[in-house]
Amino acid sequence: MLLASLMPAEWFATRETWLLLIFVVLAMALVIKGADWLVEAAAALAMRLGMPKVVVGATIVSLGTTSPECAVSVLAAWSGNSGLALGNGVGSIIVDTGLIFGLGALLCALPADRFVLSRQGWVQVGSAALLSALCYGAFMLHGDAATIGRSVGILLVALLVVYLMLSVRWSRTHPANEPRLIAEGDQVQVQSELHEAPAQRGMFALVVSGVIGLIMVIVAGDGLVASVSVVAERWGMPQTVIAATLVAFGTSLPELIVGMTAIRKGHPALLVGNVIGADILNVLFVIGVSALAAPLEVVEDGNRIFLHLHLPTMLVMLLLFRLYIAAAVRRGRFSRWMGAPLVMMYVAYVIIQYAVSS
Repeated sequence: MLLASLMPAEWFATRETWLLLIFVVLAMALVIKGADWLVEAAAALAMRLGMPKVVVGATIVSLGTTSPECAVSVLAAWSGNSGLALGNGVGSIIVDTGLIFGLGALLCALPADRFVLSRQGWVQVGSAALLSALCYGAFMLHGDAATIGRSVGILLVALLVVYLMLSVRWSRTHPANEPRLIAEGDQVQVQSELHEAPAQRGMFALVVSGVIGLIMVIVAGDGLVASVSVVAERWGMPQTVIAATLVAFGTSLPELIVGMTAIRKGHPALLVGNVIGADILNVLFVIGVSALAAPLEVVEDGNRIFLHLHLPTMLVMLLLFRLYIAAAVRRGRFSRWMGAPLVMMYVAYVIIQYAVSS
């Protein structure tokens, strides 16, 4: 691995666990900050080159908050830690839906945009159902040797391209004429304001900022994978478990921060679009690109917790969310009580998997 080549591999193996955990937190912070710089620079450059803001919002910005998950998962797959890659993708969906949307619903009555929910909402459930069918199908055919191979990665990335194209087309037909159909759809206006300052910088400064951000994402993400792998081995837990909790929570911090900030500033619709889009991108973007980097093991070292706990939890949460949507579109908003079951499911999910793994 890249960081292991800069720092001897023995460094990670010989460090105290508490030091590795501190390293994990610092690496997460660097991954998130690096991704933020990269996205800001890319969006500003795109606007400088004359790309419509709606296209920038529907592609670069929407992919931005999931880039930490993608960086960590791809680096993990590349370095042979496929359990970390797959667990991070599915775990992030569980964090987004159970924790982030659940907390947001408890804090306020989130608005329900019928136009968005009737399109993106079904893509959200469909992408998760497709991933589950592929994983269970591979297990039925190959048992514990089941993998999500590169052919599946090609399929998911192709669907990602189709999804982004449809997002741009849908955004142009929104009744309010606003591009709300992407992961951070309502964030387009917010993000355009955030990118005003970067856009005023020169082309060279933007390129340098983007390159520095990319380097931070790659190097810090590599160190994060190395540290988590050692911690998981010492605790006797599958990498899938660590990835689906600690790593997934860390790499989902951008979505959490965006959602809570949106509520505080009076833009609660942003949180709903953020959760739906991030769930879609965690399947098509994060897991799809990771599978292109290397085949992803569905069963890690004979442990089937991914099949028995992670995927079922993801599906139950998304189906419950789908039921919430059906009720919310009639009323124009989500009820605050809807957040409680999701948050309780997330807490139970974390407790159960650590108890079972221990």
